[in-house]
Amino acid sequence: MSTISPLFVTCPRGLENVLAAELTQLNVNNISTQDGGVLCQSDLAGIYRINLHARTAGRVLLQLAHSAFRSENDIYALSRKIDWQRWFSAEQSFKIRIEGKHAQINSLNFAALKVKDALCDYFRDACGQRPNVDKAAPDIRVYVFIERQHVSIYLDSSGEALFKRGYRGDSGDAPMRENLAAGLLLAAGYDGSQAFMDPFCGSGTIAIEAAWIASRCAPGLNRRFGFEAWRHFDAALWQDLRHTASKAIRTASAPIHGSDIDSRLVRMAEDNAANAEVSDLIHWQVCDAIDTRPNGDTGILISNPPYGVRLSEIQALHALYPQLGSWLKQYFSGWLIGMFTADRDMPKLMRLNPKRKIPLFNGNLDCRLFLLDMVTGSNRNTK
Repeated sequence: MSTISPLFVTCPRGLENVLAAELTQLNVNNISTQDGGVLCQSDLAGIYRINLHARTAGRVLLQLAHSAFRSENDIYALSRKIDWQRWFSAEQSFKIRIEGKHAQINSLNFAALKVKDALCDYFRDACGQRPNVDKAAPDIRVYVFIERQHVSIYLDSSGEALFKRGYRGDSGDAPMRENLAAGLLLAAGYDGSQAFMDPFCGSGTIAIEAAWIASRCAPGLNRRFGFEAWRHFDAALWQDLRHTASKAIRTASAPIHGSDIDSRLVRMAEDNAANAEVSDLIHWQVCDAIDTRPNGDTGILISNPPYGVRLSEIQALHALYPQLGSWLKQYFSGWLIGMFTADRDMPKLMRLNPKRKIPLFNGNLDCRLFLLDMVTGSNRNTK
């Protein structure tokens, strides 16, 4: 358990520094940010803790091998040297996923096939049988990443992606991933001590993640992980970590409100909050955004308002934005406002000047988190 291994922890692009701060709090070593994640080092207990506690992480990948290569045969040779039996047995199924960035190789799929062949040949020589491939629900997931002429081979400790907390059922037309929602909150400085509101709550993801932050609920507490299928999984240690996380849960100290004009979405949010066991921490309301009022003298409002695709939708939203600006100025003095949107013109049309513009990606969609301090008379854009 004391062996220190290199890790790559993925996250939504733009949240690398937020994830690095989380990993620092978890006492992870040698942290350095990369595009789409964080390189670091930890032991197996640390791998368990990251999966359990890191709110913005996507996957925790344990590096098994890394090398320069000239051809696919070099990738096969590198994969063949890995001690696969240390991690799983021939009776378990596996899946290989490959990604590349400026990969100087003819075919990523052929490179993945080489890794699969090497893994199967290893087991055939070691124990006379090979594990089966299962693309739907594998016991073991292997990740291969090629950047230019370097290849890294990882063992996935997470299983299903970490944004899948387990509480979300139906999510509406454009759901936000849970780790991105948590990242918006952490990037804005939310720690649960402030009043919180989301007036465009949709199916409730941001408000539920706020409730988990406020109550100190570990995001991985009620789900399964890939490392539970590893050969030397320490069940006693894992149960001890989960028990400690359960005991840390507390009652939120400040109000949390979520509202939306669509009653169907609010019902989804209520169901999701019940699944997340935070129904008693969030007040839900069916309401037009500009009819909502602050639930405290100061606080944080984070929201993902709708943004249009068709011209008619864009024109309607651009007509709404000045109203939103006036509403915020009139009622939310003393609040920090965060608007997450793909519409770069939103602050200008609201006639407000953001104090920070944080570039983030919602999947492949290039977005911004605009943070505005609502201090009367100080941030209105008069142009």
